[in-house]
Amino acid sequence: MTNWKREYWQSRREIHLARVSARADDFVKRRSLGEIHPVNDFLFTYYTFSAAKLKQWLPPLGVSIEVSEADLIEMPWLLQAPVIHEGKLLWLDEQSIPPPRRGLASWVAMLCGNIQDRAPRFRCFGLHEWAMVYKQSHEQIRYQGYELRLSPEALADFVASQPIGCSHYDAFRFFTPEAKPLNALQPVLETRLELEQGACLHANMDLYKWASKLWPWIGSDLISECFALACEGRDLDMRASPYDLRHLGYEPVCIETAASRAQYEAEQRVLADKAIRLREALRAFAAQLMSPLPHSSLSRVEAA
Repeated sequence: MTNWKREYWQSRREIHLARVSARADDFVKRRSLGEIHPVNDFLFTYYTFSAAKLKQWLPPLGVSIEVSEADLIEMPWLLQAPVIHEGKLLWLDEQSIPPPRRGLASWVAMLCGNIQDRAPRFRCFGLHEWAMVYKQSHEQIRYQGYELRLSPEALADFVASQPIGCSHYDAFRFFTPEAKPLNALQPVLETRLELEQGACLHANMDLYKWASKLWPWIGSDLISECFALACEGRDLDMRASPYDLRHLGYEPVCIETAASRAQYEAEQRVLADKAIRLREALRAFAAQLMSPLPHSSLSRVEAA
């Protein structure tokens, strides 16, 4: 087991909080005021990992940290998690991992491996958000109170003129009934392993979902990295959507034009490149979590 000195893990905690605190605190404040944000709230409503848990830093399985009494007072969740606390050292208890969580880890490792091995398919241009409002009236659209950039008729004509190849089940299931037949693929829950691919904006945002489902054993550092990527993905997702959110500071990527479709693909490729490292890290951790650690791995070594 690797040991992290107090100064070292505290620096990691500061980096973690810098990634997540502002958005988490803003969401909690909005919720207390009964306010909503059509872009950022998604990260706390669709993804159900709470803002409070997101801010709670924990080391990953296989790492012990040196803690003081002051640390335990400031961070009470350290002793509320399934940990072993001996003297000044604290680490997650590998024996407390429930079998269903190991089963989930096996599935996550397989999903990550399949996506890494599959050729990415770009040029979707974020049409899933358009397909979610295709041939809907203003009263039916998902985000009430926000105007569309095109008239319903112009929007429908544009969607019908484009090839749609959404491979992500959770995006496809929100397509309107009229839009679903336009999609080249018909993803269902059972085909995630066969269809999801690394260019997909939502598959890359979902790294945050799958990482958070392995909490607390995955620790917090990888979760916050995946959260940061999900924030970037959500930003592009909604800038390329048919909604006009300029009053909130989101300059649209007008995918109804060739130039903006090229811009979308360029930004999509940057996000897909960032996701490769995170997906491999998640795959490796999930593979570690699938079965009990060998006894020899419990010996403690100092961190470099």
